[in-house]
Amino acid sequence: MLVSRPMPDLVVYVLAKPADPGLLPLATPPPGVRLVVGDRVEAFADAPSPDAVFACGIGRSLLEPLFKAHPGIRWVHCRFAGLDGLLFPELVSSPTPLTNGRGSFSRSLGEFAVAGLLYFAKDFPRMRRLQAAREWQSFDVEELHGRTLGIVGYGDIGRSIAARAKPFGMRILGLRRRAAGPGRDDLADEIWSLDRLRELMAASDDVAVALPLTPETRHLVGEAEIRALKPTSVFVNVGRGAVVDEAALVRALSEGTIKGVALDVFETEPLPKESPLWGMDNVLLSPHTADHTRTWLVDASQLFLQNLERFRRGEPLMTLVDKRAGY
Repeated sequence: MLVSRPMPDLVVYVLAKPADPGLLPLATPPPGVRLVVGDRVEAFADAPSPDAVFACGIGRSLLEPLFKAHPGIRWVHCRFAGLDGLLFPELVSSPTPLTNGRGSFSRSLGEFAVAGLLYFAKDFPRMRRLQAAREWQSFDVEELHGRTLGIVGYGDIGRSIAARAKPFGMRILGLRRRAAGPGRDDLADEIWSLDRLRELMAASDDVAVALPLTPETRHLVGEAEIRALKPTSVFVNVGRGAVVDEAALVRALSEGTIKGVALDVFETEPLPKESPLWGMDNVLLSPHTADHTRTWLVDASQLFLQNLERFRRGEPLMTLVDKRAGY
């Protein structure tokens, strides 16, 4: 008589602090799944080897030793979209698929980008100054309608920015590594390849950056690119701080060669107290919280659970990344 044996549980290491609020959707694991949560190597010492790893804000420092110790890992998922703090050579060269939280945070980042444009177009700083002084003084404002918005990094976040800027009547220029297809889509009026960056900076009335940080994109937006902006331009960065030469940006702001910037990301985070950006009137500064909605971490875990079900069924995973490209 044949006796069927129960299938062993799928083991997933969750690299997170036990009190991480984003773990709420994982409180009751799916049937047949064992989740092991920890924020240091010792937390996994007595656990069986993992089939998959869910990295929740704890990156390479913990993933790398676990990955090397458990060659049977068949999938790694990063809660966030940015991978610059997670990748290491053995992971990049391995056949192990890597997915990320791409799409979980794009709506809010798109809203922040448009809010930054409106902040300067409607001159909200002047409104606040006049309100504080109890002074009634009329002044002219700008419209977003008719302006050209260049989006450097026309991926998921870039398209989210475009989707929110387009209804204002803005013309959209998208920039990505390759301008595949006809060079436009339902949102972008034109899509250019990355080698036309400086041309895009000059052709745009405003520019939003949504690039990931890789060796190729570090300081991609440098002195020459910033100098190509119009003096009436607003510059927004919701990608990674080190994509932009921050010192060159500060110089442009100090000299008034651009109108203003709205920044959610910086080369050094937290932004040092001695940074001149803190005290500049033409800067809207967000402490990397533009995507911190009430449910942002829960939303990211929900995406992981959707991918986990696909992994269990042997179906294609969503949000696969190119490990060598870094996004």
